[in-house]
Amino acid sequence: MDMTGEYTIPAPKQAVWDALNDPEVLRQSIPGCDEVIRTSDTGFSAKVTAKVGPVKAKFGGEVTLSDIDAPNGYTISGEGKGGAAGFAKGGAKVRLSDAEGGGTVLSYEVNAQVGGKLAQIGSRLIDSTAKKMAGEFFGTFGEIVAASAGGETTTTQTTAEGGEHMRPDGVPEENVYESLHPLVMVASVISAVALIMVLING
Repeated sequence: MDMTGEYTIPAPKQAVWDALNDPEVLRQSIPGCDEVIRTSDTGFSAKVTAKVGPVKAKFGGEVTLSDIDAPNGYTISGEGKGGAAGFAKGGAKVRLSDAEGGGTVLSYEVNAQVGGKLAQIGSRLIDSTAKKMAGEFFGTFGEIVAASAGGETTTTQTTAEGGEHMRPDGVPEENVYESLHPLVMVASVISAVALIMVLING
């Protein structure tokens, strides 16, 4: 699956960059996240309780950052496993740029593959769940970063594949989910995202 998105966060680029590299901020922002641990200067591990359709499991995953260009962006790659529920692996490119009128535009491109029971659910449900998770991640992430930077606390200009506008919480309510492993997200997000760190990744 592929997913792209763009969010405007009401905080300076350096503040957004610092938050993307802060395990505690990521833990608070990722839905269903139990822990995020920095394992090295370029690595993180995470544990997340995930549910996509009828499949629910605890996922553990690790991601590595590369092509680091502080404070402008990096590439995320990683893999996560959820036992019988399946696995996910992939990567994401995250870029930060100054927004017109202030704030920071965070854009991401995610590519991920899933296997096991997750692969049997169908790409449409996985895609909608990932989009919703990304929207929720960035909504919470934006509020945390903006509050710490002393700015407005609303993340705006949310877009996804094909420039489609979404609410901060992602997709319509009929695509409700409880939480999907990110390391995607955003990651992925994401996150990549974070996803992000990549959800979708993990």
